Amino acid sequence: MTSIHNNAGAISALQTLRSIGSGMAAAQGQVSSGLRIQTASDNAAYWSISTTMRSDNAAVSAVADALGFAAAKADTAYTGLDAVIDILGEFKAKLVLAKEPGVDKAKVQKELAELQQQVQGISQAASFSGANWLNTDISNIYDFDRNKASSVSAFVRDASGAVAVRAMDLHLSAVSLFNSTGGGLLQTDARDLDTLGGIRGFSSSNLIGGDLTQYDGVYGSGWMYPKAGAGGAAIFGLNDFPDGSSLDFTAPGAQISFDIILDKEASNPGSQAGTSGELQDLPGPYYAGYTKSITITKAQVDAVYPGLGGVITTNTQFAAVLNSVLNTEGASVSASYNHYDPPGSNNLVHDPKRMTISTLQNHGNGSYVEIANLSSVGVGTGGLKESSAFGSRGSGMAIAFKEFIVHEDGDNLDGVEVSFSFSINGQPATSHSFDRTYVNNLFGKDSGKVETPEEMATLLHSLLDAQWPNLIIEAKSPTEVMLKLDPAADRKWGSGTSMSFDNVRVSIEPIPKIQFMDIDIAANPDKIASYINYIDIVTERAIDGMTTLGAFQKRIDMQSAFTSKLMTTIDKGIGRLIDADMNEASTRLKALQTQEQLGIQSLQIANANSENIMALFR
Repeated sequence: MTSIHNNAGAISALQTLRSIGSGMAAAQGQVSSGLRIQTASDNAAYWSISTTMRSDNAAVSAVADALGFAAAKADTAYTGLDAVIDILGEFKAKLVLAKEPGVDKAKVQKELAELQQQVQGISQAASFSGANWLNTDISNIYDFDRNKASSVSAFVRDASGAVAVRAMDLHLSAVSLFNSTGGGLLQTDARDLDTLGGIRGFSSSNLIGGDLTQYDGVYGSGWMYPKAGAGGAAIFGLNDFPDGSSLDFTAPGAQISFDIILDKEASNPGSQAGTSGELQDLPGPYYAGYTKSITITKAQVDAVYPGLGGVITTNTQFAAVLNSVLNTEGASVSASYNHYDPPGSNNLVHDPKRMTISTLQNHGNGSYVEIANLSSVGVGTGGLKESSAFGSRGSGMAIAFKEFIVHEDGDNLDGVEVSFSFSINGQPATSHSFDRTYVNNLFGKDSGKVETPEEMATLLHSLLDAQWPNLIIEAKSPTEVMLKLDPAADRKWGSGTSMSFDNVRVSIEPIPKIQFMDIDIAANPDKIASYINYIDIVTERAIDGMTTLGAFQKRIDMQSAFTSKLMTTIDKGIGRLIDADMNEASTRLKALQTQEQLGIQSLQIANANSENIMALFR
């Protein structure tokens, strides 16, 4: 039905055209932008995700740039360290040359000084954009929280939406050659534990700490400050055998007589020179020793030397005669005398003109030799004298205490570890260890310090008591800690006694103990061998540093490759969410254009009907 009030066909055609126009606008937008979702109104969820991921991808792109910057710094440090290793090799070669007799060490030192300056120059020049990993300024280079060089490696968003920037760390203690506060690869390592409170020996001439040929455990020796060795049997030197004279036993009744007293326990052994008097508390009763009366006549001489005719002309001959009568009684005689001159030094002197008598310790627990009631008839005494000597007791020692610090050790939260074995009187050694955490927990500290003899005694008690319940450990002075077996449990003296700290190991050793820049063979020609050893050690440390850098460079390359792929993958993911299908969009646009044309024609037809109605009123 046709109405003069409403043109239903035109209205319908117009609505269709409007719908087609809206669809065409959307289709044209997709075709022109390539995006299916351009605004939040198109699809709020997808638009939000894609917008966030575009932002994240920009951050990942910044990570790629940061990785390139890190690679440049690592490459610079690697190049510098490689050059330094070459110079260290040349440096060592010149040190070896300087060992040759006749080489002018002053001239060689001039070459070494130039190489030293070259190493320092390389370390200072190995800088990229102000970042220098070979010449550092770190307050504590041994602290991993302070010595790390961080490089951005990743931008991360977790499931909850929280974001974080990840970094990969290079600890500069592994590569720094010179650090302003010390601890660089070519500097002294400030973590040297020295004598470890006295339980290991140390020579100040050492250039490398922890070299087991130079750092040794200490051994008890007669309660003197420890030297290598253990307790020793009682021994004393006789007077010089009369030089140029003889002992003639051919006269009627000629003889030498004396009493030999062996292995008695002394109530006051601390009176012996060199001991510290720590055995004065030995409880009685005291063993009086083994006593034997000895007489030497021509018969004894003839039994040993039938061809001498009873006339002894040398100390060697007299020692042999004495041995023939004393050996079966528990003593031994030597025709020479070895002693330190001056006493307490390391200068061992051999005196072939003197004799010694020592106990074989066949009687009781003591270690003692005494000649008493010495007399002679018709002959001299051949150097014999009335004398006594106490043997040394090795199951005790006084260690010279020096405070020390058990230091931090990079990312090892427990710090440096110290281990050692301990033994008394030849019993099987026990193994013990402690670290920074152990020390701090024991003393309620956070410094790792063992500061007093009392603390050292406490530390040793905590380590040794369980295996050695009869061990007494006491702080005796501000510089001395005494270790000894309880005399109620052990009375033994002499060569059967010993106390030793052995196999001392420190986890960070060997460590350098001098500065590379301080090497001077002209001023210290006697240290060339130690310098060579030092250069070998620091070269190995530098090589380890290059290994660390190489691994870091490899990780940067891998992370850079991953980051590049990640950006591409994120772009693809965003495209899957919001990109338009151009084939579909263009086909839809053509269809809508056709529909638009048909709609216009429909509108024209509808409007034509209205014209016919108007004609009725003319």
